[in-house]
Amino acid sequence: MVEVVIEYSGELHTRAVHGPSRAEIETDAPTDNHGKGERFSPTDLVAAALGSCMLTVMGILAERHGWPLSGATARVRKRMSEDPVRRIGGLEVELRFPAGLSEAARKPLLRAAHGCPVKQSLHPDVGVEVNAIWAS
Repeated sequence: MVEVVIEYSGELHTRAVHGPSRAEIETDAPTDNHGKGERFSPTDLVAAALGSCMLTVMGILAERHGWPLSGATARVRKRMSEDPVRRIGGLEVELRFPAGLSEAARKPLLRAAHGCPVKQSLHPDVGVEVNAIWAS
C-alpha cells in the first residue's frame, strides 16, 4: 500500500508528498472555482493520472514485446459538469503513437490503455472517449 500525505497550505493550495519517493505535487483550485489556476487542480490530476496510466500500461506491454513506444503521447481534455453536483463530466483522450508499430501491435496496445487501473477506477458516469492516432 502506498501512502500519500496531503497538507492544506492556504489560499486553496495543497501539497501532496508521495511516501516512497518523497516527490511532491502542489495543487490550486481552478479559476472557475475560486482559485488562481497557478497549478494543477485536483481534477486536472485525475486527467493527468488517466493519460499517464494509459501510457504506462502500454509501455509495459510494448517492452514485453519489443514494440517501439517511445515518443507516444496522451492529450487529455477534461470537461467539468455541474449536474447534479460539480464533478468531472467527461475525459477525451487522444493517444498519438510513433511510427514503427505494426498492425498486430495496435489492438493489444489499445486494449491495455482501456484496461489501465485509473480508467477502471472511474465511475461509469465519467465518460471516457479514447482516440488513437498512428504515425505512418
